[in-house]
Amino acid sequence: MSPVSWLSSHLGLPDWLLRPILAPLVYPGLLAFMPVALFIIWAERKVTARVQMRVGPLYVSRRLGGVLQLLADGVRIAFQEVIVPETAEKYSFMLAPIAAFSLVAATFTVVPGGPGVYGFDSNISLLIAYALISLSPIVTVVMGWASNNKFSQIGAGREIIVSIAGEVTLLASLLAAAMMYGSMSFNAIVEAQNDAGIPGIVANPVAALLFFIAVLLITDRVPFDLVLGEQEIVQGPYTEYTGILFALTMALDYAKLYVLMLMFTNVFLGGWMPFNTPLIGSLCVFTKTLVLMLISVFLRSVYGRMRLDQVAYLFWARLLPLALAAFSLSAVMHFLYR
Repeated sequence: MSPVSWLSSHLGLPDWLLRPILAPLVYPGLLAFMPVALFIIWAERKVTARVQMRVGPLYVSRRLGGVLQLLADGVRIAFQEVIVPETAEKYSFMLAPIAAFSLVAATFTVVPGGPGVYGFDSNISLLIAYALISLSPIVTVVMGWASNNKFSQIGAGREIIVSIAGEVTLLASLLAAAMMYGSMSFNAIVEAQNDAGIPGIVANPVAALLFFIAVLLITDRVPFDLVLGEQEIVQGPYTEYTGILFALTMALDYAKLYVLMLMFTNVFLGGWMPFNTPLIGSLCVFTKTLVLMLISVFLRSVYGRMRLDQVAYLFWARLLPLALAAFSLSAVMHFLYR
């Protein structure tokens, strides 16, 4: 019996009512995301410091390697005053970070975290997840506009350029995967890989590579962190934000990274395969997702930032034609998952 079925039997509520609540709030949603975000930020700083021969998190909980530094930073930010600039559009400025994070959190309702662990299943859940993620850049542009700050507006302009390039590549890789599996349901995709015994990354490595690179761009990871560009435009669209609103903007990219790597796990790494029990299967999905996130943040240590024209050329002139190869490979490999 899955945890949701056990809870519904004790509370006297139907599964279909509990699942859309528990998935975004507990697992794979916000309750699971919070410790993941803290760990990933700490690991990113620690690994980067080790590679670049710097100190990194240390002084808070020195014996633990500064593991509590992030918690201390979170407490400090939570108690900071939320300052709204006089020239900002007040309501859009305050509501945009909440709306952007809510859109990403809603994605957890359709992306499974294990066997039987999901909000609801649909024949187009892949497209629903993509649609929710793709709405987030629009709200980020609103943040830059509402701030009425030149650095924020430059960051918002960069968001428009890079998000279009990244989302086209992301959608192409997802459609190639759906063509290969013959379904747009995450659960059906995982079951197809489990039945065939072949994960999607083996059958179509081109689509998997395109998806991974597009995720780095969409989540502002190095070498595609043009939207933030700290040395050039302070903090991009988030420059004017303080306190808890700044915490939301900072958590936004990590939340997108978490949910997109969760999608990568289900679509290309077989999800919970080879386990079919809710607990072990969920732990398998969680571990794969965490490893993918660690790989993505490690790139900050070894790559520099690309120029905007270089990113546009890479995605439109180099990666988009690869999508055609991914579709061709999916057509050939479709027989594996029939």
